[in-house]
Amino acid sequence: MEIKYTQTEKAPAAIGPYSQAVSVGNLLFTSGQIPIDPATGEIAGATIEEQARQSVANVGAILEANGTSFDKVVKTTCFLADMSDFAAFNAVYAEAFVSRPARSCVAVKTLPKNVLCEIEAIAAL
Repeated sequence: MEIKYTQTEKAPAAIGPYSQAVSVGNLLFTSGQIPIDPATGEIAGATIEEQARQSVANVGAILEANGTSFDKVVKTTCFLADMSDFAAFNAVYAEAFVSRPARSCVAVKTLPKNVLCEIEAIAAL
């Protein structure tokens, strides 16, 4: 089975020894996407809504680079720095993930660059 690694300039470059995404067979596995604006390399926004929108956009860019889309996402894992942001995060998340994929959402002590959220996805190709 062929394994392909994703590199697109429309999503932030990896900040460590990993790929933006890896596909194997008919599945795509994205790395966690934090709210970094790929054009500037800076964190996009200060609120959970702003940061969630950028994280969603970064996931979308990786999906698009692989010829798939949000409606083909089958599972997401979401990480929040503060579970009190859950409702606001969900409102933004629901705008893109309209197919309602399976999901886990957990609060973590700290995220890279001290951002408020991170999203990873598994999608069909």
